[in-house]
Amino acid sequence: MTSSDFLEKMKGHGPKPAVLYREREYSYANLLDAIGRATDDLRSVRVARHQVVALASDYTFYSIACFFALLQNGNVIVPLPSRVEQEAEERIRESYADFKLVLREEKGDIFSLGDERPKHALFDELRRTGSSGLVLFSSGSTGKPKAMLHDLDRLLAAYQDRPGKSNRMMVFLMFDHIGGLNTLFNSLATGSLLAIPESRDPDYICRQIEKHRLNILPASPTFLNLLLLRESYNNYDLSSLSLITYGTEPMSASLLQRVHAAFPSVKLLQTFGTSETGIAKTFSRSSESTLVKLEDPQMEFRIVEGELWIRSRTRILGYLNAPMDDFTEDGWYRTGDLVAAEADGYLRIVGRIKEVINVGGQKVLPEEVENVLLQCPAVADCLVYGEKNAIMGQIVAADLVLKNPEAAASIRKEVRIFCRRSLEDYKIPSRINLVERTNFNERFKKIRRKNPSG
Repeated sequence: MTSSDFLEKMKGHGPKPAVLYREREYSYANLLDAIGRATDDLRSVRVARHQVVALASDYTFYSIACFFALLQNGNVIVPLPSRVEQEAEERIRESYADFKLVLREEKGDIFSLGDERPKHALFDELRRTGSSGLVLFSSGSTGKPKAMLHDLDRLLAAYQDRPGKSNRMMVFLMFDHIGGLNTLFNSLATGSLLAIPESRDPDYICRQIEKHRLNILPASPTFLNLLLLRESYNNYDLSSLSLITYGTEPMSASLLQRVHAAFPSVKLLQTFGTSETGIAKTFSRSSESTLVKLEDPQMEFRIVEGELWIRSRTRILGYLNAPMDDFTEDGWYRTGDLVAAEADGYLRIVGRIKEVINVGGQKVLPEEVENVLLQCPAVADCLVYGEKNAIMGQIVAADLVLKNPEAAASIRKEVRIFCRRSLEDYKIPSRINLVERTNFNERFKKIRRKNPSG
């Protein structure tokens, strides 16, 4: 699918509402007009096809218009949301950006960056195919962020046959996240409405769902747990919700049961994807099950020594600042996700290889311990990770948020007794810290403390 194909599909949605931003609904006709104006602005300052443009903005109505104007102009787009301001200059350099487009409401200023370095050889492939491009950066949680170059036309082709719908969905993940872009592309390809939140506070999200009768909420397990802890869902009419999707990190069975109990009439769907390969089509066995099936004509899947490998038509062209060590010579991407397979083809995502805790040679999955801790009557939330230990190599540590902080004096003993019912001794947390909230990033994804000794 080319940019023209995608825009033609959007034209067919004409008067339907396309974007909800700051309490105002914009139609597809409004969006296409804004795309046209932004395209004219790009051409007036001679932004040429295949030049790299850093788009400095969070999700807004006009930033979406500029994104598609850059797509239509055949550029390589580098989304730079406000949260990456401190590292923006490094990302601009590592993406070989020629221009920086800074947006303020429905106005943009474009600055030539004067980078005269020869472009990375990967850009030659885009020029050869005539495609526009997309540069995304990894989270950098386990090292320097990797700059990934996508063929954007090829990514969009996955949305070509999506049937028309009239959903009203929230875009929850960020502008520079493959999951957030998946929501954007899916919404506009199907003629649905995309609601842009001004906050990701649980009460605000629930208020928006009630006010605008939104029916789809993409989220992460960490956010859903926060929503339950705050009991925000009890204070608003969320009867319009029909689907909650969750991804970016493993979902524990105990948390999923609590979400299902809070939203018994809402379908809960586990999603899966990586920045390197794109988002897969998935099917959850049920709203109460953490088992998921990956069935996508764009992708192949296999399990090697417990790790999920993916080979995808929508994979990146390569890294601009790192070797392709996580890819095999025949194109398989080693995701780093540990999975358990069922006989019927369903998978359970059990954790990340890099987060496995090594206790004297015994392997511990943080998610397994968290699943037990979340069933403890005294525990509201938890985060499990490994800490360096001179004798065992690592020990299991846990940050706990208590339902009743006054019970802190006896909680460590109570938690360990509870854990012994379900866990081997080496999996029971040796160190327990009481905290007001667990550690998560702006994507509402848990941040586990890193042990430098591995």
